[in-house]
Amino acid sequence: MEPKKADAAAIAEAVQLLRQGLLVAFPTETVYGLGADASNALAVQGIFAAKGRPADHPLIVHIAEAAMLDDWAVHVPTVARQLAARFWPGPLALVLRKRAAVPAVVTGGQETVALRVPGHPVALQLLHAFGGGIAAPSANRFCRISPTQAAHVAEELGAAVAMILDGGPCQVGVESTIVDLSGMRPRLLRPGHIGVAELEALLQQPLLVPESLDTDIRAPGMMAVHYAPKTQAVCCPSALLSGQVRALLDSGRRVGVLAYQHGLPDNANLHVVPMPASAEGYAQSLYASLRALDALQLTCIFVESPPQTEAWRAVNDRLGKATVPLAAV
Repeated sequence: MEPKKADAAAIAEAVQLLRQGLLVAFPTETVYGLGADASNALAVQGIFAAKGRPADHPLIVHIAEAAMLDDWAVHVPTVARQLAARFWPGPLALVLRKRAAVPAVVTGGQETVALRVPGHPVALQLLHAFGGGIAAPSANRFCRISPTQAAHVAEELGAAVAMILDGGPCQVGVESTIVDLSGMRPRLLRPGHIGVAELEALLQQPLLVPESLDTDIRAPGMMAVHYAPKTQAVCCPSALLSGQVRALLDSGRRVGVLAYQHGLPDNANLHVVPMPASAEGYAQSLYASLRALDALQLTCIFVESPPQTEAWRAVNDRLGKATVPLAAV
């Protein structure tokens, strides 16, 4: 499936395909999504089939504006509307109690639904033209590297999707922050571009975070292994990187490195991708860089450990699920 430039004609065609119950991949500011009409249970089942995704894994429903919250959720708390007013359109999904009409396939059989207004002009044009909710996980095979370019979707899903709207590279590059507002206290289910400090400033209370979280709410990205290349990827502290790389090179292996600060010279068996020094730049480049190394059929990909600070929470969350620690090798 060749991507189509996301002009007005392509968006109009995508709307018709969605209304026919077919799948359309489209760009968001985070990653490319694999979309289906969220009110059509049969269409949504097509997402699970295309991705090889287990049926109990819920999807995020993308909507055109915050005013549509009540179409999908009940008992919407004031804080949800405040978060929506502050961060939408943007990379924040809110988990709320669902309306009875929301298909169970969308929510993985749960009584909650995740909703967001994406902050990408193509996604917003598509949603406004469609007029309803679009259920959309990342447009890749289940647990593999999320796509941040239209070409990645074509590589991953091929003819399983009716159309791929090409809106250029994703600017955020990692999936949305997910906050659960269905219980007594707001809970962070998945870190993302919008950080804990920003959320707590609006919430005016501490946010329960994954390290202290025992939740029965399932949400995208909560598996221990996710976002992973086919090639084994190993997270390695900077001080140990040279030695680990050299040991594999000396044994004739082909090695890739996502380098945060370490200077390693390329050679025939070593492929180094220097990564941006900022958390935002690193996140934007992460999946495309991993995907590029994964395509080289290497023995191993080393990921030089980035800082373990709050600003890097989302990046470290994704790396923790895409890699194994050095001790496990």
